[in-house]
Amino acid sequence: MVILAMEAANRICGHNSYLTGNQLNSDSSDIPIITALQRGVRVIELDMWPNSAKNHVEILHGGTLTAPVDILRCLKSIKEHAFSASTYPLIITLEDHLTADLQAKVAEMIRETFGDLLYVPSSDTLNEFPSPEALMKRIIISTKPPGEFKEFLKAQDNQKNSGKTAELAEEGNLRRLDSNADDSDGKDEPDEEEDDESEEEDPKFQPDTACEYRKLITIHAGKPKGHLRDALKVDPDKVRRLSLSETQLSKATVSHGADIIRFTEKNILRIYPKGTRINSSNYDPINAWTHGAQMVAFNMQGHDKPLRLMQGFFRANGGCGYVKKPDFLLKIGPNGEVFDPKAIMPVKKTLKVKVYMGDGWRMDFSKTHFDAFSPPDFYARVGIAGVRADCVMKKTRTIEDQWVPVWDEEFSFPLTVPELALLRVEVQEYDMSEKHDFGGQTCLPVMELKQGIRAVPLHDRKGNRYKSVRLLMRFELV
Repeated sequence: MVILAMEAANRICGHNSYLTGNQLNSDSSDIPIITALQRGVRVIELDMWPNSAKNHVEILHGGTLTAPVDILRCLKSIKEHAFSASTYPLIITLEDHLTADLQAKVAEMIRETFGDLLYVPSSDTLNEFPSPEALMKRIIISTKPPGEFKEFLKAQDNQKNSGKTAELAEEGNLRRLDSNADDSDGKDEPDEEEDDESEEEDPKFQPDTACEYRKLITIHAGKPKGHLRDALKVDPDKVRRLSLSETQLSKATVSHGADIIRFTEKNILRIYPKGTRINSSNYDPINAWTHGAQMVAFNMQGHDKPLRLMQGFFRANGGCGYVKKPDFLLKIGPNGEVFDPKAIMPVKKTLKVKVYMGDGWRMDFSKTHFDAFSPPDFYARVGIAGVRADCVMKKTRTIEDQWVPVWDEEFSFPLTVPELALLRVEVQEYDMSEKHDFGGQTCLPVMELKQGIRAVPLHDRKGNRYKSVRLLMRFELV
């Protein structure tokens, strides 16, 4: 699948990629970054903070008890493993809490570490993003441009004939904007005025310093200021990335759903977990995907249903970490009309799934794993995740006392938007007195199912494939 535009593709996106566990007091490390890259993640997030001496940069989740890791260690690990699972471009999103001199230090480290792998745009702003195909094996930087340079250019433009620009810079009157305010997890109200301007003056500001850091930024980032409808306006002269929390998105899709889809036709929308998910859990990504969001950020250490949906979604396109958005999310009608995921639509396709039997548990599990005294009692659950009208889960009967259950049951799923539908498959072991035991799962993009009779491998809760566990199934899409 050739993806001709950056904004036309979803990509696997990590949130706080450096954390080993929860969002509150776990360690920061390059190990989760390496693991994510080996699993095909194409967007890595780093939170940059000054160290205690204010002379170097550390990566950690600010305002928490998380232990830091050195930024250079993270950058070197990213370089080593960036393309171990996919040659498609890797995006690094930076949350920037740095002074101008440390920004300059980061710019130097990025250039020296990545060398020719780093993509540096030819102009300060882009009117369209380069295609992923044109950026194979390249690393791209995305963050909010440094506020000093923006203010400097504004002062230079307004006062270039007065000779006061140098004086402004010299006196430190150009204030630093905190870049992280655009990506912080603590603000969920999209229509409140936000003031990102730092109260601290930075006497070390140098225009050249800000310029060098800014030059590295390909995808300019931001967060809504004032009314969301204004933040979603499309600028014909430049493209950008907008960040919303999952809570903001949930509210915004109710009141501005069409505006969001129009925005994502040309620009990039990033969604991140709300700040209260301190246990590194995840949110349902379907609402974001059906509204065109290209960067739906996940806590990769949170092994839950939403993460399994993500793993299934990105099994498409050969598992390269990029999936082209459906054409209907890339087209705007003559009167500005766009796709409405909440609309009642006719059935496009019907997926017929037959579950014949399962095998492999006796090889991958101990004889007493499911039941200490008898063979397991397995049942299968089969369903669809997608637009609301298509979502459903169905189950087979329970086959008692069998390591090789034979169900021989067929299910039919009418689909209104098959392009965004995922087939969910789970096996559970029935337990009368306790919670049912997990027996495996998989999630597959409906439009890439190979029709006919197939041996479908199942995975554990973390998405690791079992060595032997399989279901014999038949798929038919009509």
